[in-house]
Amino acid sequence: MLWEKLDEGRVRCGLCAHRCEIKEGDFGFCRVRQNSLGKLYTHVYGRTVAENTDPIEKKPLYHFLPGSSAYSIATVGCNFRCSFCQNWAISQVSSEKSGDGFFRALSEKGHEMSPEAIVDEAERSGSKSIAYTYTEPTVFFEYAHDTARIARAKGLKNCFVTNGFMTKEAIDKIRPYLDAANVDLKFFKDDTYKKLCKGRLQPVLDSIKNMKDAGIWVEVTTLVIPGVNDTDEELRGIAVFLARTGKEIPWHVSRFHPDYRYTSSGPTPLETIEKAVEIGKAEGLKYVYPGNVPGGGETNCYACGKVLIDRTSFSGKINRENFDEGKCRACGAVIEGAWR
Repeated sequence: MLWEKLDEGRVRCGLCAHRCEIKEGDFGFCRVRQNSLGKLYTHVYGRTVAENTDPIEKKPLYHFLPGSSAYSIATVGCNFRCSFCQNWAISQVSSEKSGDGFFRALSEKGHEMSPEAIVDEAERSGSKSIAYTYTEPTVFFEYAHDTARIARAKGLKNCFVTNGFMTKEAIDKIRPYLDAANVDLKFFKDDTYKKLCKGRLQPVLDSIKNMKDAGIWVEVTTLVIPGVNDTDEELRGIAVFLARTGKEIPWHVSRFHPDYRYTSSGPTPLETIEKAVEIGKAEGLKYVYPGNVPGGGETNCYACGKVLIDRTSFSGKINRENFDEGKCRACGAVIEGAWR
């Protein structure tokens, strides 16, 4: 999907913001899409490397069908090169291996599963949604698109957990079937995106706006890394952008722990996460959640403070005494989200 022919046998991919121009025989930056005889092909369609039934809160999505399960799938590959990736063993397979080595890795790690089979398994698991997660769904877009279309027809919801580095054309294509997305807004500096992820900031900001404008429920996660994006200035920049885009967008500020190639920093101090939460609230965000820390995951009414949803161990439980159909019973405030 979303590619065009160029001259001299080259093609241009239009799925993600890299917009790779690819010569005959070469791969795009994601290393899973290849120009073969002037046509762009994906090597990961129908081949999963992970299927799990997860709490929806683990995505994290806190304002989307709380307490329900999401049947989660992934293929190998990513269009970023994050040095701190927590799922690097599957997301970076295609970038760390090339040629026959990649195809051997794909064969060893993945197994075939049709979109129809995924939907069947999701229904059997009792899940209310399918989450395209663990790696970047943009690089297995056709697989996600076809699965989401079948899932929608069966009454299941669809969620992306994404770095947001996709094109508006991709969002427009998936929009009829995509109900929710958690977007990683990793930094608020373009230089840091380029250095640590080999990406750019503006396309991510554009995706958040475009998804919200398209009626997709959006939540945002920022992994707070000591010495990288933990200054008051940068955290406030993110909070201001989100508040201007929509004060109802939940912001998850998550604690970093060393992983993959980024081990020069220790875990984020709890005080820094608390500071980020306070900055978000001070800038007008209604819902700011600490992540990867004990406690603090409940949803409170932004107007009166009543506890509306309790969360322990990634499981959400609606407090029916205080919360009913998106409204706080105590004060009548509307609590944005998808609740049923």
